Amino acid sequence: MTSSELWTHETAERYDAEESEMSSAAVLGPTLAFLAELAGDGRALEFAIGTGRVGVPLREHGVPVVGIELSEHMVAVLRRKTDEDVLPVVVGDMATTVVPGTFGLVYLVYNTITNLLTQDEQVECFRNAARHLAPGGRFVIELGVPPLRFLPPGQAAVPFDVSDAHLGFDTFDLVEQILVSHHFTRDGHDGHYRRDNSRHRYAWPAELDLMARIAGLELERRVADWDGSPFTQDSAKHISVWRKPA
Repeated sequence: MTSSELWTHETAERYDAEESEMSSAAVLGPTLAFLAELAGDGRALEFAIGTGRVGVPLREHGVPVVGIELSEHMVAVLRRKTDEDVLPVVVGDMATTVVPGTFGLVYLVYNTITNLLTQDEQVECFRNAARHLAPGGRFVIELGVPPLRFLPPGQAAVPFDVSDAHLGFDTFDLVEQILVSHHFTRDGHDGHYRRDNSRHRYAWPAELDLMARIAGLELERRVADWDGSPFTQDSAKHISVWRKPA
């Protein structure tokens, strides 16, 4: 077990409804096209597959997918969408769990590497990806750029969503590179809000490149989004691709 916080039954049951925008065709279309092109005729392994938001449609796209997921509750939701023989999932953490065979693609989306709360565990995640990759295979991560440019002196919080249904802001420990994501979500129509929070270890692109080198991987490209737009100093996130030498 790594330091990742475990998704509960209640959170897993809410996840798809609360992330419906991330499951839209506008978001998933470019994501699936990007990943399918990298997978080619090979198999793909998704670290932290969750409820299958990406893995299930990627399998329907023709790419054989295997998953690793820490939360049995998230896997239970995924199982309502597809069977084990169609999309196998191993319950375990993404830093140490090993599944049989090799893959042309290992991928980790939607900031999930930050669920590993230490640098050592994030390095082990890269090593685990390299362990599963065939020569010439790729490891892909989708990750936000830490929004520290929005922090003036003396401020420790950055809002990321302010709406009638949801208030969200991140607080930062700049020494430990830990952010806590706070959510106040309107629960029903009675005016009450549900409070949730989660901890994450943020990392810069250059730090991830060093982790990749430790794992024997080489940076192949970095873009700002799944549509391939250029990554710049103003980009809010990045899609990074590292390759295992042939």
